[in-house]
Amino acid sequence: MPVLDLSATSVDLTRTICDIPSVSDDETTLADAIFDAVSACAHLEVFRQGDTIVARTQLGRPARVAIAGHIDTVPINGNVPTRDIEIDGESYLWGRGTVDMKAGVAVQLKLAAELADPRLDITWLWYDHEEVDSARNGLTLLAATRPDLFAADFAILGEPSNGEVEGGCNGTLRAFVRTHGVRAHSARAWIGENAIHKAAPVLRRLADYRPRTVTVDGLDYREGLNAVAISGGIAGNVIPDACEVEVNYRFAPSRDAAEAEQHVRDVFEGFEVEVVDVAEGARPGLDAPLAQEFVAAVGATPQPKYGWTDVARFSAMGVPAVNYGPGDPHLAHHDEERVPLAQIEAVEHGLRAWLS
Repeated sequence: MPVLDLSATSVDLTRTICDIPSVSDDETTLADAIFDAVSACAHLEVFRQGDTIVARTQLGRPARVAIAGHIDTVPINGNVPTRDIEIDGESYLWGRGTVDMKAGVAVQLKLAAELADPRLDITWLWYDHEEVDSARNGLTLLAATRPDLFAADFAILGEPSNGEVEGGCNGTLRAFVRTHGVRAHSARAWIGENAIHKAAPVLRRLADYRPRTVTVDGLDYREGLNAVAISGGIAGNVIPDACEVEVNYRFAPSRDAAEAEQHVRDVFEGFEVEVVDVAEGARPGLDAPLAQEFVAAVGATPQPKYGWTDVARFSAMGVPAVNYGPGDPHLAHHDEERVPLAQIEAVEHGLRAWLS
């Protein structure tokens, strides 16, 4: 059983937890280590559901902030264990999870242990299954059983943001656009109807599509509509009778799920469209007093978050939320995933200064 030393530096903690593999569906070892470590902190009330751990102070402060991070990663591809590297004179920690998002988790763990008397009450949340279907997300399951644990005036997700504040997030929708034909022998193709050929207009509409940039509460969110997969075909000598194009629509938080779905159906009018997954985005939430105070304290200029994150879950529950964590989001899930050591330390310093 790995043991987490929460008196170690946040950089060393990042190394330790990255070297504990926790690909989605395999988070229990790391969750056990986190649970044991924070349970030893007398100032924290600790709750566990599956591989999601919640630790909170109960000091009667006038406001509460929730600070959350997911402990799972996408699959490892030869990039664990971690190692220290240097690029252009800057020191990095390289390896799976360093960016998305165990550096943020390490900072949260260290501060959870050390901030016994914060000026705000704090709810720390470490959760599983963020990188897979939303129905399995630890926060989704926790919200169904213990919504009271989400109660806060403001929330921070430690998702990678280059140590800057990224407000809200885009929504995301996945859909299948299907075409149908008639199966036949390819030597007598005129007898059949080729469903793959019928998908050509679908791809043309995608190629011609011009995504919007939408300003929401002062931040510019770039949208996108793209094919992410295509499937069809039976055998090398058979005209296919079915084809489907999987599309992903990233939409600004000015649209809700129903509006996003209608937009996709409008783009592919005349085709069969099945929406299989949708998650609404989150408005920036930067008008909340605690959010403004936090942004000023860390000296940040807020930017939009293009990828979907669990800030949307807090927003849906009436809690304004932002992303703030070490690591370049462009390197999330990348085989060369790496985080600057200075960013880990800077995020720790920013949170500690604001909360102390």
